[in-house]
Amino acid sequence: MRQVEVDAEFAAFVRARQHRLVRAARLFCGDHHAAEDLVQDALIKLASRWESVRDGSPDAYVRRILYRDAVSRWRRWGREIPHAGQHGEPDALHGEPVPAAVDGWVEGAGLRAALAQLPPRQRAVIVLRYFEDLSEVDIAEALGCSTGTVKSQASKAMNTLRNLMPAPVSAVRDGDER
Repeated sequence: MRQVEVDAEFAAFVRARQHRLVRAARLFCGDHHAAEDLVQDALIKLASRWESVRDGSPDAYVRRILYRDAVSRWRRWGREIPHAGQHGEPDALHGEPVPAAVDGWVEGAGLRAALAQLPPRQRAVIVLRYFEDLSEVDIAEALGCSTGTVKSQASKAMNTLRNLMPAPVSAVRDGDER
């Protein structure tokens, strides 16, 4: 295939998936700017391997890069929560919202704060399953683990989220929580 056709094909892939990748990366790491950096780095890595992965599953390949780079970032930072560099700046977890339809719901529901408390693998499973709408098999492929691991991590994460999140209004009747 000619280089111009390959470049056009890669550019079309990036245009079609860029916003979803940024949204997923933001939910992985909790910071819009760091998410953009993760996506940019992942797309650079994908571009260098485009010839070999374009006929396979480039979506899974780029998700795996995003997840692994996010984990590397967490390992560098440890479990600390990044804060503003200067007085008056918002910290990384409470920065300006990204203009996407789901972000208002995510901000309003307190879900981002709860996601930030999950271990990296559990957070990745929840983001890929419920925000990216991937199957357990696709998640296992993207994360490089078994489907059993995906199921157990999702179960543990959902239990943690249930404990961290307030009860929905519809679940509270006559002052009793269900």
